[in-house]
Amino acid sequence: MGIADELADLPLVDQHCHPIVLDPLDRAGFELLLTEAAGHGPTGTSELDSQVGLAVRRWCAPELGLDRHAQPEEYLTRRAELGPRETGRRLLGACGTSDLLVDTGLQHPGLCAPGELAELAGARVHEVTRVETVVEQVAASGVGAADLGGAVADALAERATRSVGFKTIAAYRIGLELPAAAPTTSDVRRAADRWLADGERTGRHRLDEPTLVAHAVHACLRLGLPLQVHTGYGDPDVTLHRADPSLLTAFLRALPPEAGPVVLLHCYPYHRQAAYLANVFPQVALDVSLAVSHVGPRAAAVLAETLELAPFGSLLYASDGFGLPELHHLGAVLFRRGLARVLDDWLAEDALSADDAARFARMISADNARRIYRLDALT
Repeated sequence: MGIADELADLPLVDQHCHPIVLDPLDRAGFELLLTEAAGHGPTGTSELDSQVGLAVRRWCAPELGLDRHAQPEEYLTRRAELGPRETGRRLLGACGTSDLLVDTGLQHPGLCAPGELAELAGARVHEVTRVETVVEQVAASGVGAADLGGAVADALAERATRSVGFKTIAAYRIGLELPAAAPTTSDVRRAADRWLADGERTGRHRLDEPTLVAHAVHACLRLGLPLQVHTGYGDPDVTLHRADPSLLTAFLRALPPEAGPVVLLHCYPYHRQAAYLANVFPQVALDVSLAVSHVGPRAAAVLAETLELAPFGSLLYASDGFGLPELHHLGAVLFRRGLARVLDDWLAEDALSADDAARFARMISADNARRIYRLDALT
């Protein structure tokens, strides 16, 4: 059995993804969910004319009963005939995923509940708590500035009892140059006073106050669960150079002994910087989730560049699927194919044994995530 066949049979642990939309989608709605853009391209263009669009037509079409490379109109017509639930069942079920770690903090109309996602995928679902959402919920409950810091710490501790990890989107809100030390109580109170006053004035509590973001992140570290950190490519709300994971260096140097692993998400185009951090900081792990689905046949190149420095025990599989089950499916297909090409190349160069290749495939596909998130201890 070749490495591609072994990878095809391996159950995956998708260590970072989101729910899917179960409301019917028109073409415009479908195309917008294919991209990280905030709006549609120029008149006369299509989001399907992209690497991810080509991959949908190549790899998802057969799962819906169509020929490979089905035309966009044919694909969307078939998708509408099946309906969002059956489409989701087919595409998610074909991923071969045993466990999904789901960030439930991203909102969109029509998203399914975690239990529905588990049923459609035929997999276990585990929640990852988005830190910024917890702070915003605490603020919306009416807590005053003097009590906000403590209330946030208490809320995060409560969420730790029913989550496998935390996630921060500090890259979007303040950038990744997080402070090495936790803010003081007085600093948190002053920041809370300013931020809550702004929220009362605008009618919206959006956590973009640097001291409060840092307070929430450091509060998570004390709880010992893995902390996922968005890095690199994302929607237009991120300023890309401020999402370079190397900006986390001082923060990572100062991690307290009780902190759990720090898992860098997406990473592209900074996947080499992320790989370096995983190389020099044993508590750092990473995925290249978003990139794999969006670079199409170049997925193997991104994985190979990441594995130039990243220890094999530090790389995890993830799809970052959101909204469309097509993105979960592409993550699984392109990851399996890309990693198989990388390992096949190494085998051809006699850089490793067949047993090593099979072992590394198991580690990256599932075993690393099972260890980091302690999934085997869950019932």
